[in-house]
Amino acid sequence: QVQLVESGGGSVQAGGSLRLSCTASRYSSSTSYMAWFRQPPGKEREGVAVISTGGGSRAYGDSVKGRFTISQDNAKKIVYLQMNSLKPEDTAMYYCAAGVRWSLAPSDYNYWGQGTQVTVSS
Repeated sequence: QVQLVESGGGSVQAGGSLRLSCTASRYSSSTSYMAWFRQPPGKEREGVAVISTGGGSRAYGDSVKGRFTISQDNAKKIVYLQMNSLKPEDTAMYYCAAGVRWSLAPSDYNYWGQGTQVTVSS
């Protein structure tokens, strides 16, 4: 089992920045890929960014490319999501997830955190 705990959410004005953190209880073969997802109220969960914990490769959803950056500190077992130039449409619950497939599809991930709320006001 892997436990994931997100932190860093909050309220910010449009154009501002936030950094989310996801701390894993352990790294294993089950955490080959770590990803961030988001889910606005009444909408489906959307893949935001994914990182390979072994090689550091990264990929982003189209809606956040150029504004968000995923990174990691393997020694601390933390994955970060730096969010810049935030827009009201970025408002959502943000979730961290761990899995064994290079993917931005929620169904490919086995472990999930409880989520952290991000609210961007105009």
